[in-house]
Amino acid sequence: MKILVVGSGGREHAICYSLLKGKKVNEIYCAPGNAGISEIAQCLSIKDNDIDNLYKFAKENKIDLTIVGPEVPLVDGIVDKFEKENLRIFGPNKKCSMLEGSKAFSKEFMIKHDIPTAKYKEYMDLDEAINEIDSFGYPVVIKADGLAAGKGVVIAKDKEEGIKALREMMSDKKFGSAGEKIVIEEFLKGIETSILAFVDNNTIVPMESAKDHKKVYNNEEGPNTGGMGTFSPSNIYDEQLSHIVKK
Repeated sequence: MKILVVGSGGREHAICYSLLKGKKVNEIYCAPGNAGISEIAQCLSIKDNDIDNLYKFAKENKIDLTIVGPEVPLVDGIVDKFEKENLRIFGPNKKCSMLEGSKAFSKEFMIKHDIPTAKYKEYMDLDEAINEIDSFGYPVVIKADGLAAGKGVVIAKDKEEGIKALREMMSDKKFGSAGEKIVIEEFLKGIETSILAFVDNNTIVPMESAKDHKKVYNNEEGPNTGGMGTFSPSNIYDEQLSHIVKK
């Protein structure tokens, strides 16, 4: 098999490393990849959001399967384009990717399906958001609705910090179009644990748990980043919590 992996981070490196063990895998390409990935796969000078050229490469080189890591090409519809042209690709389509691509959409989905989530409200008007920010208490969570490379979330400790974050997102366009709509959310204190799963129409297969560190400084201090480090499995994900999640 010829496999194309889309992305350039540690996630894609791990995918390529695992694919290398497959007996049916003959060639692995990665777009754009990185220096580490280049030691085990052939890296391509195609950006991960360049859907047209990714499709062209897959078509011309008879790629058997494309695996997509990053959120942006998924939200932009790479799966839809490949499937339309009968190219095999692993990843959620554009509609499903909205769960990651829009904070407001995901919150609405959780409310609709009785999935526990923090109290929230979405805003497109800066003045309205400022006028109502006190109603959530402090600290308060402010999120850019769209993709912001993991950095579009601010936990404001008081009103001054909250208004500053709102102005930066909605007026100053700190995160571009991602901040045209924002979500204000009540702050929930606890330990984060991530559970990802492989899914299709009929099946859910949970992966190993993980603990993600997003804050830029030690002791969980500073602004959020795309991720400073992760360890797996999570030290709080026991059988009891596993049972709750799988239910």
